[in-house]
Amino acid sequence: MALAPAVSPLARFTLERRSIVITGATGALGSAAARALNALGARLTLAGGNADKLDALAAELDGPGPVETVRRRPDTPDDAEAILSAAVKTYGDVHGLLVASGMNHVAPIADMKVEDFDAVQSANVRGSWLMCQAVGRHMLGHGGGGSVVLVSSTRGRLGHSAGYSAYCPSKAAVDLLGRSLAAEWGGAGIRVNVLAPTVFRSELTAWMYEEDEKATATREAMLARIPLGRLAEPDDLTGALVYLLSDASSFVTGQVLYLDGGYTAC
Repeated sequence: MALAPAVSPLARFTLERRSIVITGATGALGSAAARALNALGARLTLAGGNADKLDALAAELDGPGPVETVRRRPDTPDDAEAILSAAVKTYGDVHGLLVASGMNHVAPIADMKVEDFDAVQSANVRGSWLMCQAVGRHMLGHGGGGSVVLVSSTRGRLGHSAGYSAYCPSKAAVDLLGRSLAAEWGGAGIRVNVLAPTVFRSELTAWMYEEDEKATATREAMLARIPLGRLAEPDDLTGALVYLLSDASSFVTGQVLYLDGGYTAC
């Protein structure tokens, strides 16, 4: 009996014509993801709170995939449903979700206001939960499976001395949300995984990449625990994202993938 022709391994990484929603699309990770997925032919729905930044990002993308924008953050059930509805109305379906929206508020616990703690939990945990609820209902209803990628941090596993008593617990919750939904949805063919980076270049962390005294001291302290010897760039995260959203990871679910240059290995 003749063997079937071998399928190129690269074909399993295709995202062409896949409908993928990105929240937090104008942030460092969200915009890097949008550029990468657009170049690979994905059909994108980009959600964010800043209309000007969304429009600028959409205008920048020149890959083969189309782009829809929604000026919404996943703050409420209505927001999450509106983001989903925009994708379904434009493309007819949703095959993937990246929740890249979130925030941090840094302060010693003795000084932190309860409302600031609540805001971090709402943005990081509640927003992820609401998007999973909306997109999950759609994927379950259509029966075609799908891939959900949440964004956590090495701080979901490790504490921090600089006043992260809101952020670290919120990211630990995102890790367990991903694992819980992987177990809940596995029978429906919906995979849920979590990307957990360490520091990467963004508007909030750009100062750490400078050459002044404070930046150098902070960077050197980080690099002492990073075997690869450098801080990350947003594009360092997109390869793992493509893997998790594509069929290349068809037997991968419930995993927290640390994109940290080896930080958590030390």
